[in-house]
Amino acid sequence: MGVQGLTSLLETHQNIYLEVRFSRSRLLIDGCNLNYLLYFGSGLDQNHGGEYAAYGTLIESFITALRTCEITPYVVLDGGSDVTDKKVETVAKRCENRIQRAHEAAVSGKRMNVLPRMAELVFRQTRRLEVPVAQCFAEADWEIAALASEWSCPVLSNDSDFFVFDLPGGLLPISHFHWKEVKQSGSQRSISCRRYYTSSFCSFFGLQRQLLPTFAALAGNDYVKLRGVDWAQFLPAGRETHSRLEGLLCWLKKFQDPQEALKEALVLMGELSKNKKEVLQRLHVGMEEYQLGQSSLSRFFLHGAPPEFPALEEEADLIPNWMLLPLTQARLSGDILDVLRLHRMGLGTGIESEDLPSTNQTSRPLRQVMYGLLLGSRKSILVDEIDRDGLELISIPVKPTFTRTSERLRLRSLQEVERSDRLKVLLEALGVTEESLSLLPPQLKLPAAVSCYWQQSAQPPPDLLRALLLGMSNTPRSRTALQNKSSEQKVDVHVAHFFNQWQACLKDSIRLNQLLGLPLPEPDISRLYQGTLVHQLVHRMRTGGKLKTLLKSDRPSEELYRTMLAMVLQVQARQVLVASENRQKASTRQQQKQNLKDLSTNLQQLFLQDPDEETENEVQAAMAAQEELRLQEELLLVRTRYRTKERSNRCKNPELARKEECRGRDLL
Repeated sequence: MGVQGLTSLLETHQNIYLEVRFSRSRLLIDGCNLNYLLYFGSGLDQNHGGEYAAYGTLIESFITALRTCEITPYVVLDGGSDVTDKKVETVAKRCENRIQRAHEAAVSGKRMNVLPRMAELVFRQTRRLEVPVAQCFAEADWEIAALASEWSCPVLSNDSDFFVFDLPGGLLPISHFHWKEVKQSGSQRSISCRRYYTSSFCSFFGLQRQLLPTFAALAGNDYVKLRGVDWAQFLPAGRETHSRLEGLLCWLKKFQDPQEALKEALVLMGELSKNKKEVLQRLHVGMEEYQLGQSSLSRFFLHGAPPEFPALEEEADLIPNWMLLPLTQARLSGDILDVLRLHRMGLGTGIESEDLPSTNQTSRPLRQVMYGLLLGSRKSILVDEIDRDGLELISIPVKPTFTRTSERLRLRSLQEVERSDRLKVLLEALGVTEESLSLLPPQLKLPAAVSCYWQQSAQPPPDLLRALLLGMSNTPRSRTALQNKSSEQKVDVHVAHFFNQWQACLKDSIRLNQLLGLPLPEPDISRLYQGTLVHQLVHRMRTGGKLKTLLKSDRPSEELYRTMLAMVLQVQARQVLVASENRQKASTRQQQKQNLKDLSTNLQQLFLQDPDEETENEVQAAMAAQEELRLQEELLLVRTRYRTKERSNRCKNPELARKEECRGRDLL
């Protein structure tokens, strides 16, 4: 993001920075930028799907370091896309580049800096640390700079656009922010870092400050792409560097007025500037991005009031008022705004080979239910999903769909709907019942339901389901030994593909759950999936390794694992049974019992393709738990029927009921 080549230019001339020790101040944080740089700078695994527990711990350490130095962080996140599509070319190129890097990482095993799919969700849950977090309605850069100007505090980011904004408190580049090494002088603690001011930059290069936005536009940023001028020709003779940016700065020195500089630039472009009006308009758009006004976030951070939605005239009443606060609190994804305003949804990608289909296909039905809630019953509207086909970036028109319950709900009054109905929508989309989740801890109900959906839709091999549930149910102390070895294993592309499908399903289920007002508790993402662990578990199962040690090391984890496995098997059994009943409506009760018995046998065989004593015992325990659940349900049903019949008899024969009550009092 930002001005092309500007960060490299400043690294060449580091004396522009001031060396400071930072403490006792507000700090506005470019959240999306920090998310990427924290994860990539940590050395955490990228190719097995993410190390979310370690990443969550890293984020906590970062916040702790700030608070130790009496620094008050305010995190600001990007929201929806620019409705004018000024950056559509830049965004498309980044997506294509990510797809290429993801494929390269899948086939070579190299680190290609592809952010794991749920790292952003882990970062967004920073609010659990009681850190003020705000999500903008569009891109966050301008809002961050405007608020930093209003508060006279610095910005923490590596986005080179902040080198151009005139910030009174300056910029602290993340790459020079040494938060892991807190310094102490007496009772005061501080963080060593470098501080940047536009005044230092302009003084160093002899540039008028009002020309800095002109420099950014001519250099080329996310909004303006000008090619054909060799700015290096304006460097003084004998200058060792051949930097085009330094040449541009040397050329700009002679100007006082931005408009004069733009006219001269058009002359230099010659044939390239035939449509001068269009080129000038693009340059002005690029420059206007750096003109600051009043921030809309100050009231939110200080008083909790969300900003008004800056809707275009044709978008009046498009966003219900009840959505403004959860959107600003980052409790609703900014992608929702893209669906409502642009009828478009950009989909991320994990570490995927071009030979395999996009993992987003598995979770598409979940997104379709979300589109139905957002767009209602307007049948002509389709949502363009930006996904991949091989290594190509494509747009797929997708139709919104409805569950039995969601078709009667309306977005404008969605927050007023009873929780039971909102829960039905979520569970209908995932294909599970509320009863099937009843024995699980609240935090694991949504992940377990997603695992059932994934099992049905993606049909992963049984050992992958077991590895996933083992990883989900184990405590940190029982993970360590396996994770230390797992990074040595080369990624199995097909195993990674299945787990990426699960992550896509979880991410889209969390979005749907958020839109529905959290009928199920939002899980702590950092505890659900540890990529190197689950890959190592699969490897051990396939090479004959025993998992007894891992299971026996933590009794509560073992019980939780067996409960989740039994629950998934039970849901799968019911789904197959319902499908069978639909095919054979005329079958007798005896035949149905036989079908259920055959189904249980088939499930056991499915999970015993490579039988060993450990696996057999594990599946039998899960099936026993499933049978116990079934018996409990039947017993409850019998009791209910008996009590209903007893009440009915009492109503029909009041005299008999009176005598029974008298007899009971005599006995007492």
